[in-house]
Amino acid sequence: MSQTPGGPDEPEEPENPFKGTPFEAFFGGFPIGGVGGSPGGMPDLSQIFGQIQSLLQPYDGPLNWDVAMDLARKVAASTPDPTPSQKQKDAVADAIQLADHWLEETTSFSAGVKSATAWSKAEWLVNTLDAWKPLIEPVAASTASAMSGQLPEDMKAQMGPMIGFVGKAMGALYANQAGTGLGHLANEVISVSDIGIPLAETGQAALLPVNVEPFAEGLGVSTDDVLLFLALREAAHQRLFAGVPWLRDHVVSAVTDYAQGVELNMEAMQQRIEEQMRGLDLSAMQDPTQLQNMFEEGMFEVPDSPVQKAALERLEIVLALVEGWVDEVVALATADKMPVAAQLQEAVRRRRAAGGPAEQTFATLVGLELRPRRLRDAAALWGSLRTRQGIEARDGVWMSPALLPTSADLDDPLGFREGADAPDVESIDFDEELKKLLGGDSEE
Repeated sequence: MSQTPGGPDEPEEPENPFKGTPFEAFFGGFPIGGVGGSPGGMPDLSQIFGQIQSLLQPYDGPLNWDVAMDLARKVAASTPDPTPSQKQKDAVADAIQLADHWLEETTSFSAGVKSATAWSKAEWLVNTLDAWKPLIEPVAASTASAMSGQLPEDMKAQMGPMIGFVGKAMGALYANQAGTGLGHLANEVISVSDIGIPLAETGQAALLPVNVEPFAEGLGVSTDDVLLFLALREAAHQRLFAGVPWLRDHVVSAVTDYAQGVELNMEAMQQRIEEQMRGLDLSAMQDPTQLQNMFEEGMFEVPDSPVQKAALERLEIVLALVEGWVDEVVALATADKMPVAAQLQEAVRRRRAAGGPAEQTFATLVGLELRPRRLRDAAALWGSLRTRQGIEARDGVWMSPALLPTSADLDDPLGFREGADAPDVESIDFDEELKKLLGGDSEE
């Protein structure tokens, strides 16, 4: 029996069957049997094929949400996620109730909250999943379709039914991207409406105490004040979306328009992949975070088409208007009631400017990066309009998408509707405007 240099009791290291081939470095990084072992041994093929099978298992829609949610839960669980106590749930409910009372005099929209509670990160993931699907699926579906459409006709004919593999592969990539993005988001979001859109069922308000605590650290403000201020923002979001029934569909339609504008340049994409693969240490590929980092750094990033740029601008503006309106009504509600409100408002703005949940999420999953300057301009616009024409005129702008401020208006927020009368909302055909918004006006 031969002995290895490591000692007489150590088993002889099997030779890498891929030695001398381009696969030597890749397979040399896997331990024998998938557990322990030594570099250079035969990989655990069952483990490799098991991972491939999990990505390509049958699923409905443009991406595998089971895989995405499983990954999201694992990412969220990387930090503690205690279940909120009854005391925390009661504190959130009380804060939301008081917040709605304060907002009564600052907006013409009625209260939109039907129930309020505290959630864990895991509960946030489960309860917001249905809202994420219409935001993420259009982009995933259009990208997969565009990718398949770029294949030469002769290749399509040769592949036959296997052409569906391209879509499944893209769906697997998007499931990984969506799961990672939502998992990271769960570690940061403070409330249901933290990204600018209420993500739960209509009227369901919730705060995440596990994430509120890190936000409050170092502010020198009492926990009760922080909780109340965040409750005011949550209640304001709920009022706006409850009072403007077309608003959510307006946001989703902008995302859909963005998705429909996907145009792939396969040559440019191939060049980008080759650049990122150059110098890659294949022996480190056993670490899944390396491949994940390559995805997050834009390995398969698709440059925006003109149609997409227009849709992103529209989406960016409406989200800035939402956040600016919330800033305005909360500032008005707390003006003579909460001395620390200005400090807390600035803390929220700094969080956004540093790349908060909204910016990071839309940049990863949709391709949008919000500009904090637009949020401040939007708040200034709403405040100026309210000072000149009153609360009802300010809120009346939301009666139709046709009345919303444009990018040019945000460039001059103090001049929006200067010298004009309050919006004549009674003359607007709301059904017709909603039909146009949803693409139902096909006769034009």
